[in-house]
Amino acid sequence: MKTLQDLGIAVAVLRRELNLKQEAVAARAGITPESLSRFERGRSAELGARKLLAILAVLGMEIEFVKSAMSGTLDDLRRERGG
Repeated sequence: MKTLQDLGIAVAVLRRELNLKQEAVAARAGITPESLSRFERGRSAELGARKLLAILAVLGMEIEFVKSAMSGTLDDLRRERGG
């Protein structure tokens, strides 16, 4: 996942797989159902860390930090390959 929108979609998919309603997840996370709905649809301009972590905890998810590979341009790749 690279964006908050990607994370929102993943949360929606998992929530549905767990047969949980937005209202139930929102109540357990201490947020409004509208906030959760906007987040899942990528309509939330910003979601605080506390809210995000609470949603993830309700769903049994956690954040893992992974170092991303450096990506270059096509010209960079050609130079690396001697082309």
